This record gives sequence, structure tokens and C-alpha cells, in this order.
Amino acid sequence: MAGVSRVRRQLPTSPWLFAAPGLLVIGAFVLYPFVSTVVNSFTDRRTLIPGGFVGLANFRELIHDDMFWTGLRNSTLYVVVVVPALVVLPLLLALLVQKNIPGITFFRSAFYTPVVASIVVVGLVWVWLLDERGLVNSLLETVGIGRIGFLSDQWLLLLSAMAVTVWKGLGYYMIIYLAALANVPRELHEAAAVDGAGAVRRFLSVTVPAVRSTMVLVAALSSVAAFKVFSEVYLMAGPSGGPAGEDTTLVMLVQRTGTGLTGRVGYASALSVVVFVVTVALMLLVLRADRRDRP
Repeated sequence: MAGVSRVRRQLPTSPWLFAAPGLLVIGAFVLYPFVSTVVNSFTDRRTLIPGGFVGLANFRELIHDDMFWTGLRNSTLYVVVVVPALVVLPLLLALLVQKNIPGITFFRSAFYTPVVASIVVVGLVWVWLLDERGLVNSLLETVGIGRIGFLSDQWLLLLSAMAVTVWKGLGYYMIIYLAALANVPRELHEAAAVDGAGAVRRFLSVTVPAVRSTMVLVAALSSVAAFKVFSEVYLMAGPSGGPAGEDTTLVMLVQRTGTGLTGRVGYASALSVVVFVVTVALMLLVLRADRRDRP
């Protein structure tokens, strides 16, 4: 009986012992940096200077900072263009590769290859392709179109970075859609076909409603990733953010402002807080829109 009582006294603490390593990692690398960033956003701290409390001064400065509005514009455009593409195109791709035909495994692997490739390698490859003397411009000049400034024009550079993001994310979201499509009952498609519905009608009336929750998930994940984009634009536009910095995104502005020996950590933290608030708002908007459209 003494042994049973001892075990009962130990049981309430046992789960916490198993969870302790994970909780320590989360606390050290997630919670502490988050709280530290929020606290620093109300200070004028620099890289080598602790700084003092300045209240909402950093946030007031944001309102009058032209680069902040440029970054917000570019990050918002990124969401508007990239998210619809990453919601629809991977679904169409999943429909193409879900059929069990000879050689389809090769195409599934080929479409997924960009996902496992390093973003640095992918970005450099696309820079070489779209450079003024790159392969794409050489082909365009050969057919008489002439060279196009993909990496020198403000809007073409941003669109090129968006294309890289979509190209790299297609395979990842395709796998998510393949898992969802595997749970769609075949009988629904057969019944719709018997009723005379064509391929497009079956897609809109059967496939889309069946994978609706997955589309919401993809929209939420891709919107957050698109708003926080950094690597693609940084690699293609350079540290300056393209011509006159007009292609700078918010995360690039955070990196540029808060790093270096004279980095304004307090101001960069305020920018980070804004990025966090907007990303949370994006997810809430997606979830709210989904609930509103449900019967």
C-alpha cells in the first residue's frame, strides 16, 4: 500500500517531467524572444546600447517612415498575388498527379524537388536565369523580343520574386491537397458523372467542397508565409531592396534596421510587432471568411 500511495503522489508531476525538455526549448527560443521583442519595441535600444523606455515613440515614427509604408505595400501585394496562386495551382496539380498511371511517381517527385532545395540555391538559380545576361534574356533576344529587366525594374523584380515563391511552394501544398483528395469518396464523382456533370462541374461541385477545409488551411499558411517573405526578395533584389529600395518588404526592413553595430533594435522590434499583429489578423480574416461562407 505504501508503494501505491507513493506512485499516486508522483503521477501528477510525471507528465511535466516528460514535457519539461520541450517546454524549455519553447521558452528559450520562442517565448523569451517574443517577450523581449515586445519589451524592446518600447525602448530606444541599439545593438551595443541598452537604451531606455520611450513609450510609443517607435510606433509613432513608423507612421512617418516612408520605408515602412513601402515595405507594407510590397508585403501586402505579395499576399494578394501569391496566396490565390498557392491555393488554386497546387490543387490543380494534385488533381493531375493523383491518378495511378505509369511514371506518375517521377512527376510527383519532380514537382516536390523545389520544396527540399535550399532557398538560397533556388534564389541564385533564378537570379542567373533572369539576369540581364541570363538564359531567359538570351532566349528572348534570340527570338527578337529583346532583353527585359526582370531584376532592374521595380515591379518586374517583385513579380519575379513572387513567381519563385509560387514555384517553390507548389510541391509542398500539392502534397497537402493529395492527402485531402484521397479522402474524397469516389462515389460522389460517379454520381455527378451519372447526372451528366462534366469535369469542370464535378471539380466545382464535388472536389472544391470536399477539400474546402484544406483550402482554408493552405490559405492561412501561405498568407502568413507570403507576408513574412524575406529570402526570395533579398536574394533577387539585394540588401538594398531593389532600385531605390522600392522592393523592400517589412521583414527586410526589420533585418536592415536592427542588425549591425549601430542597429536600432528598439525600432526593429516595433516593426516586428507590427508584422506579428498583421499576420495574426490575416489568419483571423481567413478563418472568419471561412465561417461566414459555411452553411
